[in-house]
Amino acid sequence: MEAVVSTQSTWEAVVSTQSTWGYRVKLRRRRQCKTDYLARRTMIKQDLNKYNTPKFRLVARITNKDVIAQLVSARVAGDQVIAAAYAHELPKYGVKAGMTNYAACYCTGLLLARRALKKVGLDTTYQGQTEPDGELFENEVADGDEEVKNPLRAFLDVGLTRTTTGSRVFGILKGAVDGGLDVPHREKRFPGAYGKVPGDDSSKAGFNAETHRKYIFGGHVADYMKQMEEASEDKYKAHFAKYIAAGINADNMEEMYTKAHAAIRANPDPTEKKAVDPASFKKSFAHKKKMPWAQRKARVQQKIANILRGAQ
Repeated sequence: MEAVVSTQSTWEAVVSTQSTWGYRVKLRRRRQCKTDYLARRTMIKQDLNKYNTPKFRLVARITNKDVIAQLVSARVAGDQVIAAAYAHELPKYGVKAGMTNYAACYCTGLLLARRALKKVGLDTTYQGQTEPDGELFENEVADGDEEVKNPLRAFLDVGLTRTTTGSRVFGILKGAVDGGLDVPHREKRFPGAYGKVPGDDSSKAGFNAETHRKYIFGGHVADYMKQMEEASEDKYKAHFAKYIAAGINADNMEEMYTKAHAAIRANPDPTEKKAVDPASFKKSFAHKKKMPWAQRKARVQQKIANILRGAQ
């Protein structure tokens, strides 16, 4: 005789099973919308035949007031930062204003590349592009030269940044490549890249290296300075106050960045941190004494009396 299971009992069994599954809480940095774990897994995954060989990532982040470039490798215990460079270090190399524009991003990437290659002993082997021209450049080993080590390869990690054409994160990429790192890329997202004209089948996508070079040396900022100065001098002085105070104008903008590139290549070493004596830390903090209830009541009554007196 076949067993008959009622619809109600089957539904109750399903509900009881689903209630035991619970809810899996997402990872903390996913809940904070800080990490795309699908992209991260793809970037840190290493081939099995390479065993414990580190896989480097060129981490590029831009905040409101700073640019961060890091060379990172993923380990079981956590990410290991091999080298790092920041835009707030650029004043040491002659860049006195504009710490978050495309030219500053390029300088930060260049500083990271020269610093990382010097740390691993490849700074003299791979000089990169010593005279930036905006063209696509790749660091490769000379054919037939088996004694020279391969260039240090890293993969661009932009986090949650939108990779639109002309984005500043590609300035960090270009600076790192021109500095000697091997980062797989194409020119179609650099400033100066253009696509087909909608509706025109005969048009072709292309890339204008001169436009990219202008961005590397801050030419777009210089053009905006000239435009604003002609339109409104008061607005120009308020908007570019730091540039004016540092003696930077549209005419000497390219010269400033040219000198900065040379200074970075001459000495990419970070500034040594000052040693801090723990004994100098303030161990006790003065807390404000709590006001008695009667005094607080009198204080409130005095405020009310002042308001009423002012209203009359």
